[in-house]
Amino acid sequence: MKTIRLKPGKERSLLRRHPWVFDSAILRGGGDAGETVRVEGSEGQFLAWAAFSPASKIRARVWSFDEAQRIDAPFLVAACARAVRARGLFDIQSDGMRLVHGESDNLPGLIVDRYGDTLVAQFLSAGAERWKTVIADALLAETGLQKMYERSDTNARSLEGLQPAAGWLRGEGPTEIVLREHGWKLSLDIATGHKTGFYLDQRDSRRRFAEHARRLAFQRVLNCYCYTGGFTVAALAGGAAHVTSIDSSGPALERAAANVALNGFEAARTEFLDADVNASLRRFIEEGRTFDAIVLDPPKLAPTAAHAERAARAYKDINRLALKLLAPGGVLFTYSCSGGVSADLFHKIVASAGADAGVDGYITERMGGAPDHPMTLEFPEGEYLKGLVVVRK
Repeated sequence: MKTIRLKPGKERSLLRRHPWVFDSAILRGGGDAGETVRVEGSEGQFLAWAAFSPASKIRARVWSFDEAQRIDAPFLVAACARAVRARGLFDIQSDGMRLVHGESDNLPGLIVDRYGDTLVAQFLSAGAERWKTVIADALLAETGLQKMYERSDTNARSLEGLQPAAGWLRGEGPTEIVLREHGWKLSLDIATGHKTGFYLDQRDSRRRFAEHARRLAFQRVLNCYCYTGGFTVAALAGGAAHVTSIDSSGPALERAAANVALNGFEAARTEFLDADVNASLRRFIEEGRTFDAIVLDPPKLAPTAAHAERAARAYKDINRLALKLLAPGGVLFTYSCSGGVSADLFHKIVASAGADAGVDGYITERMGGAPDHPMTLEFPEGEYLKGLVVVRK
């Protein structure tokens, strides 16, 4: 078994059971891509078993902190089974759910979502890639399914020195799927959609938005960065009179309109704009328009803390504009999916945006990812999605 030894003082995070070892922490040693290595402290004491990645800044990702544990096929099979069975703890009102959430499920670099009878997997680390065959078979056996599609085509693969990969791993079938979520339906394409095909992490936020629409009788709703219209459908399901949806992707807007029709809502209750969100918000302010509810769910603006300052300016600008457009008593659902922006920082950004807009509001809820996208005590980085519900005074 190959070994990596850490520099003095660099073992502290592993002693707190944090699962990452950065390249700058390593004194010597290494291994092949995805190979299991023994991680030792500066004095040779055992710390963890980890998958080595010679190309990544995260040079090793921990499989286990138990020195007696063997990292082999049975270990991976058991880990996959635990992750799938844990989903029985959560109330998930959908036939789409996340089954494996990377480090939070002790399967670093592995993302697996279930859409009906199909699994969609992302193998985003050298360790997950090395055990791909074992993992695929284990998950299908545990779920009783026969189809798995791979969507390992993200930038994260390149950071691990891996080539992009996409296509059927096991079985085959249509990539177009209709997802049942709460009381509505949403269509998606697992081959071309974002992430594994859809944003399952916002499931509970869409439900809460529908509940607000029903209780507060929204007349005019604005859904920014609407993608395929999840919040649009939720608003209409809650009884909103009209929803304006903005995105810069024509194909996403086409699917959003199709999702409105799929649920039997009248097209006249919607407006879809293929446009830049910032420019549109400024134009609406000039036109004197206001909205009873606004959703801001932008793409990731700060992948790491190093990007946080620039991202903060962008988040502040769109929130400032949105708060100006919000009618008194109106509701803003605003989000950041940037891992480099903490919940506290995001709160400060939105507060600063309100000050610049001359708007105050009540923060009535703090939102996060759906429970099948867990954050754990040992891996707080799992909390990448954070949101605020703000009611304008």
